[in-house]
Amino acid sequence: MSCSVNIGMVQAAIPEGCNIIIGQSHFIKTVEDLYEALVTSSPATEFGIAFCEASGDCLIRHDGNKKDLVDTAIENAKAINAGHVFVVVLRNAYPINVLDRIKNVQEVCRIFAATANPLQVLVAETEQGRGVIGVIDGSKTVGVEDEKGREWRAGLLRKIIGYKR
Repeated sequence: MSCSVNIGMVQAAIPEGCNIIIGQSHFIKTVEDLYEALVTSSPATEFGIAFCEASGDCLIRHDGNKKDLVDTAIENAKAINAGHVFVVVLRNAYPINVLDRIKNVQEVCRIFAATANPLQVLVAETEQGRGVIGVIDGSKTVGVEDEKGREWRAGLLRKIIGYKR
């Protein structure tokens, strides 16, 4: 028995001012549980969710509280087209605000990416189907931070974000 694997790349669509979270889950109630995790995180959080069902009807299940973000999540899920993968598109929130909630959803197996950077999803395809094998998040590094870079980072975290006052 021989089997071949084709590797491809999907460029994630991330609207201006939004973040995307891509992960893997294992059960049809993922959409409802992710919805609950996100809608209770903050009243300002806007989001769309799409989930690629891997058995039965094999549909993209979806929900959210903003139609444009639901549509973007569906667009990304269609392009990735890999079993049990979910896509969350966020506005007015950052992944750090919701990642623990998402990771604590019983069905969630892993998070591949949580970013606003340009994101490429690496997808493997066999006769059986497709799966995410990794992501390329943002750009390559160009060096090592110096003292000025450390000061900038500390200033951002302390003065802008309010971390470690």
